[in-house]
Amino acid sequence: MRAATIRDGAVVVADHPDPAPGAGEVLVRVGAAALNGADLLQRKGAYPAPPGSPPDIPGLELAGTVAACGPGPARFAEGDRVMGIVGGGGQAELAVVHERQLMPIPEALDLTAAGGVPEVFTTAHDAIFSQAGLRPGERLLVHGAAGGVGTAAIQLAARAGARVSATVRNPDLRDAVAELGATEVLDPEGFQEHGPFDVILELVGAPNLGPNVKALNTGGRIAVIGVGAGFKGELNLVALMGKRASIMGSTLRARPLEEKALTARRMEAEVLPGFADGSLTVPVAATFPLDDVAAAYDRFAAGGKLGKIVLTF
Repeated sequence: MRAATIRDGAVVVADHPDPAPGAGEVLVRVGAAALNGADLLQRKGAYPAPPGSPPDIPGLELAGTVAACGPGPARFAEGDRVMGIVGGGGQAELAVVHERQLMPIPEALDLTAAGGVPEVFTTAHDAIFSQAGLRPGERLLVHGAAGGVGTAAIQLAARAGARVSATVRNPDLRDAVAELGATEVLDPEGFQEHGPFDVILELVGAPNLGPNVKALNTGGRIAVIGVGAGFKGELNLVALMGKRASIMGSTLRARPLEEKALTARRMEAEVLPGFADGSLTVPVAATFPLDDVAAAYDRFAAGGKLGKIVLTF
């Protein structure tokens, strides 16, 4: 099979042996696989794949069709359309995924859109609901809201009855972000003056730490899942204590199978129906064929986009 391959700090296309599914696993013929910030970090050598995942093939999410199933009972059959998160190896023509990490693709989604669903919608849903406990009527602030996780979080929160604010640095993208369900779209500078917020989804990093605490409501929660702008900052513990607030951090990639399977079941019950009824969408900024993978990574790194960059196979 052919796959995006990390070599000497660059991403190229190279041949690899075809993988084979074991018990409880599914061989997926990949139709689309989106890029994520973790892929850029892995390209630089800063975020290695967890044990059991290909060390040199990036890709945390994929969509495709079942090519074969491993021995034993199976949730899916050959030819089924599936999507899911993986620890790595998603940006390849073939990938082996445990069946419990896979989800059926709603009929309303084509493979390209589905390739941009699993990582960002699972991450956003887990962070704002499972981790931060966002409730209907509460105010959510999403930082870096034009990216994949940000656009997913806005839609999920608005669909659940929360009031959503968002920070977006590129003014050209603010109207499109508002159309996803944000009631106000703010410049990142001075966002704290627009609080208080019950939950803040932090996708930018350490520079927002102090202003985030200032912007929190009493009993507010900050969920940190992105640190691209920095990962060390100063925290006023007295201010945090005074608001009876909490800060939590989360990653998805290295979680054990049981936890990843649980997020997939929650996605099936609470998120996938939104694609079926049209209340959720997948903004795709650009698509690239596998042969243009280097250009896809350059486009992702350039920023200034709305939604996902997707590789097609």
